[in-house]
Amino acid sequence: MPDLMTAARSGPSLSHRALYEDVAELLRQRIFKRELEPGSWIDELKLAEEYGISRTPLREALKVLAAEGLVTMKVRRGAYVTEVSASDLADVYHLLSLLESDAAGVVATKATDAELAELKALHAELEAAALPGTANTDAFFAVNERFHMRLLEIANNRWRDQMVADLRKVMKLNRHNSLLKTGRIGESLAEHRAIMAALLARDAQGTALRMREHFSNGLAAAN
Repeated sequence: MPDLMTAARSGPSLSHRALYEDVAELLRQRIFKRELEPGSWIDELKLAEEYGISRTPLREALKVLAAEGLVTMKVRRGAYVTEVSASDLADVYHLLSLLESDAAGVVATKATDAELAELKALHAELEAAALPGTANTDAFFAVNERFHMRLLEIANNRWRDQMVADLRKVMKLNRHNSLLKTGRIGESLAEHRAIMAALLARDAQGTALRMREHFSNGLAAAN
């Protein structure tokens, strides 16, 4: 693991703020990869030693992750990786369904032909990631997220973008449970085909409906 303090000293433009943001990203990825399991205690001393930093930027990083919902701070007990309950997950999917179905309807109406072509190209990558015999869950998830985030960018509402980005971080805590479920990748791909068809038909109502169905099915698979 890189010594982050050494890296900070060697980079003239790096500030204390950049250091704790780097630490936050390292921890974020370890949480997503299940190297830090939901419910597990975060050993600050061990991590500070591992990263070659003081506990100050580490604690600032943990505050960032707590604000995102990935870490839970407990009085006199320290920081823990957040455990997402069934109720939490239902709430997250409900909000994502509302926000992203609204964005999808906007895109169907207002996107340029070039922007729709971008989404079509991303969908083609999604198809490739799900080919029988070569299906790669991590690759599928990554392209899936790029598709959704690009759709949001095209809809062009930065407040919605920020809310969705934070909600998706919490959703990632449970992502393997849903995509590893037998047949879920195929189902998700079929749902994306329906979304893409509605987008290309510039059917705002149909696109929003297909997106809501996509999230409803995703929640069912996650439980």
